[in-house]
Amino acid sequence: MLGVIVNTIAVIVGSLLGLIFHKAVPERIVKAVMIGIGLCTIYIGISNMLKGENTLILIISLVIGAIIGTLLDIDGAITRVGDSLTRRFGKKGKTSSLTEGFVTASLLFCIGAMTIVGSLNSGLTGDHEMIFTKSLLDLISAIMLSASLGIGVLFSAAFVFVFQGAIVMLATTLQPFLTSHAIAELTCVGSVIILALGLNILGITRLKVANYLPAIIVAPILAQFI
Repeated sequence: MLGVIVNTIAVIVGSLLGLIFHKAVPERIVKAVMIGIGLCTIYIGISNMLKGENTLILIISLVIGAIIGTLLDIDGAITRVGDSLTRRFGKKGKTSSLTEGFVTASLLFCIGAMTIVGSLNSGLTGDHEMIFTKSLLDLISAIMLSASLGIGVLFSAAFVFVFQGAIVMLATTLQPFLTSHAIAELTCVGSVIILALGLNILGITRLKVANYLPAIIVAPILAQFI
């Protein structure tokens, strides 16, 4: 769990540093930073989408994932957690920002092959190198996000700890399913979701991105058969 703990601390430290800048940075700078984050997120999504080897797996995974996620209302559940934090810690006039920060950061820090594979390596072999690398990236992202969206990003550290911790604990069970082919398809599907998140950050769309998260689980399963 060392890698997960370090990653969680990185998000917390980055968020706290960002909050310091948040109080001092003008609104126009905050908006410019958010546009930059959105563009970078879209770039990451597009660049990793091409790692997929089978378009059919991508399509089926997203369709099945969307159905499951919508029925379970995953996006609504995460948003309700953010709203609950808002009622307890939010300031008047900042409610939507706190929820947006929590949801956006939680998804950004937990979607992608680096999260899955890094957590598996951490749990199976004690090799934390990939998670440490991810921690540095998340530290920088947390600074920028919290400077733009505020304290909601800080609370996403709990989501990171639970999500990655669960993967570490289940590493032995998950390992047989995550072949190189399965990881490639998982990366492709996760990157499409990251692309959608980037569009939301830019304000181009208001997609319920979290409802597509089950697709990340469906993809490596389909990769065993297709």
